[in-house]
Amino acid sequence: MNIDIPGHPDGMKLDQAGNIYCTGPGGVWVIDTLGNHLGTIVTPEQPANCAWGDEDYKSLYITATTSIYKIRVTIPGNKAGACNE
Repeated sequence: MNIDIPGHPDGMKLDQAGNIYCTGPGGVWVIDTLGNHLGTIVTPEQPANCAWGDEDYKSLYITATTSIYKIRVTIPGNKAGACNE
């Protein structure tokens, strides 16, 4: 995460395909099983942690400095990192 945006890696979760969702500079970074950066879920403030939720595990809840955000994803999250277990 060598970029000019403040922040550092913190909370991490896996989806059912093995992709890592890691809070970091600018939002939640999505990394595949080979270590490639697939993209960043940009958040309006620095995120701290994340958890999977909803019955289908396709909602990623992101905690930040003053807010909680929710985004729907296409690959379900790993149930071990869910907030409704």
